[in-house]
Amino acid sequence: MKALVSPILFAALSLAATEALAVGSSAGYGNGGPSSRFDPIVNQYNQSGELFRIQGRCQSACTLFLGIRNVCIERSATLLFHAGHAMNTKVILAWATEHMLNAYNARLRSYVVSHRFMDTIEFHAISGRDMIEKFGYRECPRR
Repeated sequence: MKALVSPILFAALSLAATEALAVGSSAGYGNGGPSSRFDPIVNQYNQSGELFRIQGRCQSACTLFLGIRNVCIERSATLLFHAGHAMNTKVILAWATEHMLNAYNARLRSYVVSHRFMDTIEFHAISGRDMIEKFGYRECPRR
């Protein structure tokens, strides 16, 4: 006799697996969103001191995770930067841009400002490899 899993149970198990995967990593947050979604996570990991992995695609507000003191980056990651803006109108907001810049180390902050990444809402990519080798972020340990 075959055991059948109901669609509702399957969806619940899939969601639980996704949430478990996201614990301690940027998984599930890579598309960015409002900074209010990311700030509590940054605060939580800064208080606990636990390792936090940036992996895969990490764009926009996801880059706020760079402000976690025990952050590491996987070489295969891609981080995408742009100016902070109002989600609905795409109007650049100086305070939102400054908030993101404050999460970055001095080398990265200088680079994204001098290359004008933070003057536009267009995405500008930096590889995980470059984040480690050029900007001094720590590489994640292999699992």
